[in-house]
Amino acid sequence: MTTGYWTELGSPVGRLLLTADADGALTSLSVPGQKGGRSAESLRNAGDGWRCDAGPFRAAAEQLAAYFAGELKDFRLPLNAHGTEFRQRVWAALDEVPYGATVTYGEIAARTGASRAAVRAVGGAIGANPLLIVRPCHRVIGANGAMTGYAGGVERKVWLLTLEGALTDTAQATSSAGGPAARSDHAGPAG
Repeated sequence: MTTGYWTELGSPVGRLLLTADADGALTSLSVPGQKGGRSAESLRNAGDGWRCDAGPFRAAAEQLAAYFAGELKDFRLPLNAHGTEFRQRVWAALDEVPYGATVTYGEIAARTGASRAAVRAVGGAIGANPLLIVRPCHRVIGANGAMTGYAGGVERKVWLLTLEGALTDTAQATSSAGGPAARSDHAGPAG
């Protein structure tokens, strides 16, 4: 019995690893070196249940190629990421952040009805997002505009925001990424 499918795709931000459930809904999108991300090796060694098959990912591959070419702003894919009710609320708020825009952690907290004191918990939920790129956690920045953490690496975050037109001064964004606010997770400063 198949638990899920997986495949790898080349991209401008590195090799992407996609997983889907038995019905073909996308369950994760990971990049190399991602904090908490899956790896092809772990799926190969997982034994029964996981099957390497590009077939269920045709739509995802087409949409990702169009996104990276600057031709797609909204993904239209079936998603099935598992998380607590709180994480699901935070992820739903991420889905509402439009292409080319950025928001702060505090803004996401407010959109989910979380208190100002819950910003760190919101950061943790954002950091646990298993669907990088497709669910745009890269659009969340620090309250001061700093490129605070991204599970896929701050350099990728800067690249994605530049692609979307949210950053026009890559040199400034890169220097922000290297500053003390840069982290490898999403638990950035209160926003």
